[in-house]
Amino acid sequence: MNTKKFVKTTGKAAFGIVEFLLLYAIAGTFMSFVPVNQHASQKDDVSIYILSNGVHTDIVVPIKNEQIDWNQFVRFDYTAGKDSLAHFVAFGWGDKGFYLDTPTWSELKVSTAFKAAFALSEAAIHTTFYREMTEGEKCVKINVSREQYRLLIDYIKDSFDTDEQNRFIHIQTTANYGENDTFYEAKGTYNLFYTCNTWANNGLKSCQQKASLWTLLDKGIFYQYEEI
Repeated sequence: MNTKKFVKTTGKAAFGIVEFLLLYAIAGTFMSFVPVNQHASQKDDVSIYILSNGVHTDIVVPIKNEQIDWNQFVRFDYTAGKDSLAHFVAFGWGDKGFYLDTPTWSELKVSTAFKAAFALSEAAIHTTFYREMTEGEKCVKINVSREQYRLLIDYIKDSFDTDEQNRFIHIQTTANYGENDTFYEAKGTYNLFYTCNTWANNGLKSCQQKASLWTLLDKGIFYQYEEI
């Protein structure tokens, strides 16, 4: 290939990448603000929460009620703190490499980001136990019916990978974020079109609550719960 043809081909490829990224950003922004279940019915049977750390959204549920005891599936004693006084457990789905190999954003490797973007690595579920939840800008309470909660239970349980005895597969690691969290193997793969926030957003859809049509970011989810 001569130099002129190489430059022309490279230029077309670069333009194509830029065009794709622009369309991706526009679609991701627009669709995140399009609501679904805008007039979702709520009952005071069960209180769940959406919780953001500014980037990533968790779904938080009671550890135990008459419908399910989550400690039978994600156990206190797998955490460093073994705090059996917690009343809530948060579930967050995401890329296994991000969770286990990237303690801080400054330590993010190009290889990890590349694998995550193009669905080349596995997924994991991060669980965190809390004694109480405090509502605020990054923590919103949602009241659901027992039937809606049952749908959410099914969604969360179906996101876990399981062993031959149908038990959730605990990941033994020292990459925990604190005293009260741990990791489990999960189904699916993180990619450009399905992120941790897409998973949480779909969880809200599954139990007939307000959500975005499609979102990559936590802002799309929390926008639906702002007082407008």
